[in-house]
Amino acid sequence: QLQVVESGGGLVQPGGSLRLSCVVSGATDDTYAIGWFRQAPGKEREGVSCIGSGGRPTQYADSVKGRFTISRDDAKNTVYLQLNSLKPEDTGIYYCAGERAFNWCSREVRQFGSWGQGTQVTVSS
Repeated sequence: QLQVVESGGGLVQPGGSLRLSCVVSGATDDTYAIGWFRQAPGKEREGVSCIGSGGRPTQYADSVKGRFTISRDDAKNTVYLQLNSLKPEDTGIYYCAGERAFNWCSREVRQFGSWGQGTQVTVSS
């Protein structure tokens, strides 16, 4: 059973950057996919990005393409989400989620079974 723990959230001004980390444990090898999701107050949780085993495939929501970058360092069992050019509408709780899989990823909430507690990202001047 995978366990994931997020970190790296905070308060940042519009146009600023943050790097979120998702540390994975409980995996015997690197055949797992990680998804990043976010939930704003009063809204449903939405898929932001995902990455498969070995770094492929990757997906991004249209709203973050060109601004966010997902990557993974399997030696550190960590997946990163680099958030650049942040906007107030990026505010929310960011969650990472894991699922055992090879060469696959998804931005659908229902596809993932292991979830972290979330890290708050607030974009405000």
